Amino acid sequence: MTLIKSISGIRGTIGGTPGDALTPVDIVKFTYAYCATLPHRNPAPKGERYKIVVGKDARISGDMVEQLVVGTLVSCGVDVVKCGFASTPTTEMAVLFADADGGIILTASHNPRQWNALKLLNSRGEFLTAAEGQEILTLAESDEFDFADVDHLGTIEEEDFTDRHLDAVLALEAVDADAIRKAGFTVALDAINSVGGIIMPRLLERLGVRCICLNCNPTGDFAHNPEPLPANLKDLSETVVREKADLGISVDPDVDRLAFICENGEPFVEEYTLVSVADYLCELAEKEGKPIATVSNLSSTRALRDVTEAHGGRYYPAAVGEVNVTTKMHEVGALIGGEGNGGVIYPAIHTGRDAMVGVALFLSNLAHKKMKVSELKKTYPQYRIAKNRIELSDKSLIDKILLKLQEIYAAEDVNTVDGVKISFEAERKWVHLRKSNTEPIIRIYAEAPTLKAAETLAGEVIAVAEGIIRG
Repeated sequence: MTLIKSISGIRGTIGGTPGDALTPVDIVKFTYAYCATLPHRNPAPKGERYKIVVGKDARISGDMVEQLVVGTLVSCGVDVVKCGFASTPTTEMAVLFADADGGIILTASHNPRQWNALKLLNSRGEFLTAAEGQEILTLAESDEFDFADVDHLGTIEEEDFTDRHLDAVLALEAVDADAIRKAGFTVALDAINSVGGIIMPRLLERLGVRCICLNCNPTGDFAHNPEPLPANLKDLSETVVREKADLGISVDPDVDRLAFICENGEPFVEEYTLVSVADYLCELAEKEGKPIATVSNLSSTRALRDVTEAHGGRYYPAAVGEVNVTTKMHEVGALIGGEGNGGVIYPAIHTGRDAMVGVALFLSNLAHKKMKVSELKKTYPQYRIAKNRIELSDKSLIDKILLKLQEIYAAEDVNTVDGVKISFEAERKWVHLRKSNTEPIIRIYAEAPTLKAAETLAGEVIAVAEGIIRG
């Protein structure tokens, strides 16, 4: 099964049979359900009709999916603002720029070229809540449709919001464009032949950064596995060293995730993207005497908590999932938040992961610190994460395993907000187990000051799980 339906949207491969792939029928039904629930989220629309923004990454299937989505919206009597090629954060901000009632992003994020997806936004340009997403899932399965008559069809207009997005990034008080320009940075960029090849070079040019582009032609024919992990970034690492660049930048196809390569070709490590940006912002806030709160999900590195507390701030954990992180950020009034996968969320501009914001803030920090990227990395608390999984034939065992671990480690700091996270404060290590929403597996993330210690901890909980599986 490759069709994945969740509260955040619908995702699957293009081509195949219904139920096993993302078909035109799925796209129409899901888009209709989104329209039909609009009155529940926005009971008093601003005009006679609802307005929805639609943006897409550069996937080969993008035009086809866009036509189906836009046609369905119009048939539901909804006005459409087509953004064309646009990063996910650009589309999120376009909802605000266009004073729209929501948005649909056509992207499968880091998934390979044969995948596509619909991601749904509210009137704040944020992902829907779990309850709102569930309502759409339920309605999409009902096969009850009520389209507009010919006199009440929606309209279509087109607008490119890329430069307005960049204007907003450069207007941020924490972005020191003058310092970046004076630093004279050279950067190598891998944009995976998607929309990052459009927006990121424009940002770097406006910051006075020399950009060496790799895979910046938005054809949708991804040059390598699009997830920005070290194993997929060998060409970028080699280019950084060969060209004597100050930094390597990798973004995923929809440009909401961000990974850096140090000047020596070594990974900065995706987990530390958020840590470095947060440290910079916390330092500014501390100097100004402003309150400091940060948020990341439970599977992200402890280093964010460490740097936050070092600046006199408070760190808050959230369940895994961007909507859970942003909800917690709203709740605590966070300065900065995000996820360990390279997702930076800075509410001073908007509450969504944004690689452009991440780059501008990181370069500001680097320009102020006047040190090499590898040297900057060493200034942060050093941790290593081991990632494992347990596959189960019987889903009923998952809860039994999690309950058993709570009993065994009851004397430690146990968090059950999302699965089970056990923290060992004295050893500065933790392990987090959570069940997948789509597969019969348990994901196991463990972190410690050394990889060996993280793997040992993961091994301990895996042994407990395997004991229960064997009966």
